[in-house]
Amino acid sequence: MKRKYGFVAAMLAVVSACAFLFVRLYGSGSAAGGHEGLRVVTSFYPVYIAAANVASGCTGIEIVNLSEPQTGCLHDFVLTPEDMQLLSDADLFLVNGGGMETFLEDVASQYPSLTVEETAGGLLEGENAHVWMGMAQYRAQVEVISKLLTEAAEEYADEIKENTARYDKKLADLEKQQEALRDSVAGRKIISFHEAYEYLADDYGLDIVCSLDLDEERQVGAGEVAEVLKAVREEGADVILAEELYGRGMAETIQKEADVTVCFLDTLVRGDYDLNSYINGMQENIKRLKAAFKEN
Repeated sequence: MKRKYGFVAAMLAVVSACAFLFVRLYGSGSAAGGHEGLRVVTSFYPVYIAAANVASGCTGIEIVNLSEPQTGCLHDFVLTPEDMQLLSDADLFLVNGGGMETFLEDVASQYPSLTVEETAGGLLEGENAHVWMGMAQYRAQVEVISKLLTEAAEEYADEIKENTARYDKKLADLEKQQEALRDSVAGRKIISFHEAYEYLADDYGLDIVCSLDLDEERQVGAGEVAEVLKAVREEGADVILAEELYGRGMAETIQKEADVTVCFLDTLVRGDYDLNSYINGMQENIKRLKAAFKEN
């Protein structure tokens, strides 16, 4: 019996030693999040793409997106247990702000020590939070993210500055393309089926004479159909800007009644995680706008 107890005691000692060694080897991450370096969580796709470009190649900065890249806007987003676990291990939470993330109160109450930074503060037009759709606003948002990451990881200041300048050059090239198109379409009257297009309309000097904000739960009434048709027939609007996912049905209804071109544009809230995804999406929008206005 003594032999048996001695064997058990020896085994327990070995297990304890192994556990201690494991903790020493793998448990040496940051005290706050149990990881090394800076873990940055972004609220949704546009903020993620901007942060990923700014921190590209900075091995000590990890950028993780909270919502799936196909989630879209976050107006009705609800945090899951997995989301809460992700936030519990974060050092910095970058959000768009402007009311886009309706769950921020829950985050603040659950994780009072988590640093949450809004990246679109001061860039909004009224209460419209879709700032990434305006080129000047998005470039400014990227600069805000660059500043926040530099403050959080000063050792990568040079890399962040270089990345930001490189990305901003691409955005500046896109803005030049927009300005060239603006010269030919400014003043044109349009109809918008998504509030995000207000920023695009400003970039191109377009006049929105009728606006509907369509989503998956939006029920369009007969009065609104009549309002859109009036804008086409009396105001002279001949192009509708719509998001294909939510606006196709309404657009097809209007096309049956009036001679109007529908231009389906990407609101840039979905896609893959490629660093150039925003650039590619906006480039496609420019292409579609050129085609839509050329038809009229």
